Amino acid sequence: AEVGWTGPDSTINTHGAVYEGAVTGRFGNRKPPSSGYATPSPILHFSRSGGGTFTGGNFWDGRATGEKLGNPAADQAQGPFLNPLEQNNDSPQAVCDKVSTSSFAQELTGYTYAMLFDQAFGAGSLDCTTAVDATYDRIALAIAAYEDSREVNRYSSKYDYFLARKAQLTAEERKGLALFNGRAKCSHCHTSVATPKGAAPLFTDYTYDNLGVPRNPENPFYTQLEFNPMGINWIDLGLGEFLASRIDYQRYAAANLGKQKVPTLRNVDKRPYPEFVKAYGHNGYFKSLKGIVHFYNTRDVKPRCPNLFTTEADALAQGCWPAPEVTVNVNTNELGDLRLSDAEENAIVAFLKTLSDGFGQ
Repeated sequence: AEVGWTGPDSTINTHGAVYEGAVTGRFGNRKPPSSGYATPSPILHFSRSGGGTFTGGNFWDGRATGEKLGNPAADQAQGPFLNPLEQNNDSPQAVCDKVSTSSFAQELTGYTYAMLFDQAFGAGSLDCTTAVDATYDRIALAIAAYEDSREVNRYSSKYDYFLARKAQLTAEERKGLALFNGRAKCSHCHTSVATPKGAAPLFTDYTYDNLGVPRNPENPFYTQLEFNPMGINWIDLGLGEFLASRIDYQRYAAANLGKQKVPTLRNVDKRPYPEFVKAYGHNGYFKSLKGIVHFYNTRDVKPRCPNLFTTEADALAQGCWPAPEVTVNVNTNELGDLRLSDAEENAIVAFLKTLSDGFGQ
């Protein structure tokens, strides 16, 4: 919670930003997405409006579609369990057995997992003998229910108080908000107004984009040759790669290569202390809000770094940006040459800092 429901280790975020799995030395390929404000994402679907857009799902590449359990967050919750690079359980049975024998729930709440499952899903619902698959689904639904709770999605940022007329933004924060909704074009994808039903803004439209983010040279997935035989030649094709695996969506794959899910900006600056490093982008390439805002502003203005594997710090020092990891389908309409001044970049950062939950605490 104190880091916005994503990577909690400053040192890891400073480098590869990918977290080690249950097996020592094994790493996945992306920075963990935030589990905060994830549950409003709808089931992955295609809309022909706007030239054709995929919306919804979970994971950076949308592969947790929500089609299985009716909820992308629940589908996502099952992903790490059996992934050899993450929790490395060998079967739903193994997960079920671990939950049913764990004492954690009783230590936390005074109730066993069996008692809590009975309350939530009915008597005998934590059944690891005759109904393992159904129980496995309930485990994921329970995780998604917690992710949907007010403990995770608090809507208690300074901006929420501002919308409720209970707080005022500073002059710089107001300037940043105006830029966010105006020339910087942030709100085109990170929606900053209430939903049609009056719900608080989510700061994402749950669509997908290729921002032209460079490779993260410190991504540990490059070293996972057992799972990534391409090594440093591996390219993260994002949504497009997932769509190519689906017969019903294959025809849309090429147009979506390199696209990753638009994350919520709520809690984007949430951190336990000022020096704590957060990583941004699907691969954690960026190490500060200023850095990623500057990239949005100048991606297509600065020269290309000669080395594809140039860290953000080195790129900033050299006054260049590396080429995009995926060079097709790059969004050139909403970022790349925003012509913002340094002060305007700083104002946007100041506004983004108003989106952290816990204002006034």
